[in-house]
Amino acid sequence: MFDKLRKLWHTNEAVRSKEERPHNLFEAAAVYVAACAEDDQDRQDEATGWVSPEALSFGVSELACRAVITLARERDESPSDVARTLLGLPAA
Repeated sequence: MFDKLRKLWHTNEAVRSKEERPHNLFEAAAVYVAACAEDDQDRQDEATGWVSPEALSFGVSELACRAVITLARERDESPSDVARTLLGLPAA
């Protein structure tokens, strides 16, 4: 009986800790950028409230850098060329 109560208490504690866990800037940036891509204003607003605007800006910049580097490697192109292509800019 005590074992069942202990397991139940730990399960409830785990659920509470997940709900109360603060979001980090990279999580906020990932949710924000994905929401922008999906045109989900509610999700954008939610992610905006998780961290400071400065932290969100840093996270979005870091995500953009990592995405451009990954695409450049996949395409065997320079990061500059990939960034310009993604933004619809002419080749340099």
